[in-house]
Amino acid sequence: MIEDLIETHLFPIHRDGPEREALVARCRNEMNATGMFNLHGFLKSEAIAETLAAAEPLWAEKSFTHQRAHNIYFKKEIPGLDPDHPALRELNTTNHTLCGDLLQDTPVAQLYYDPALPRFLADVMETGPLYPMADQLAAFNVMAYHEGEALNWHFDRSQFTVTLLLQKPEIGGGFEYRSDLRSADDPNYDGVAKLLTGEDDQVQLLDVEPGTLNVFKGVNTAHRVTPPKGPKRRIITVMTYYDYPGAWFTDEERMGFYGRLH
Repeated sequence: MIEDLIETHLFPIHRDGPEREALVARCRNEMNATGMFNLHGFLKSEAIAETLAAAEPLWAEKSFTHQRAHNIYFKKEIPGLDPDHPALRELNTTNHTLCGDLLQDTPVAQLYYDPALPRFLADVMETGPLYPMADQLAAFNVMAYHEGEALNWHFDRSQFTVTLLLQKPEIGGGFEYRSDLRSADDPNYDGVAKLLTGEDDQVQLLDVEPGTLNVFKGVNTAHRVTPPKGPKRRIITVMTYYDYPGAWFTDEERMGFYGRLH
């Protein structure tokens, strides 16, 4: 039951009524104003501990080390943009990923597939219905960042991104973002280049505690994770929903992000 997973007395996403309506309105206002919203203390500590315990024996042999050089677009080239343009400068990313098929019996899987969460997200985002992915590799992932590793600057392909922080490092591992850096009508390549050279003064740092649900518009908001310091890893769940049922990643995407097809 979802009451076993989240603090429903604070976040009644499963129950229609004025309290849910007020929560939806608050999150919608935050999203419209800042490009994101955060629900601190959303996931129960017991659910966090159970998920971390289930993941721990899998990291050594079952996780995929995603280590690659890339640009902010995760594309080899951008039509109309010179290959030497500073917006295409090379970046490096390293993290360790456990795919959803390995964690089907965990609390984060139960939350991902519970219809209350995508319905709540759809109401906040004012979209049509949202659906879990049929692709169990990509549907939800649990990712770890060891000392010195980072998810570098990038844009997401989806209109919004859903994350749940499970473990926070002692130092570092912050979420840096630049809201509305581009739009559907304006790719703002010069602005992207300014960000990558450290000249953008509108970059913000989000430092949250484990259990926080963070939802942001990653398609136009550039973002990265700064490297943790110390032995305690940063561990986070990323959940992906689509506006149509049965979504799958391509074979190329599966190999690139997860190192396997099945």
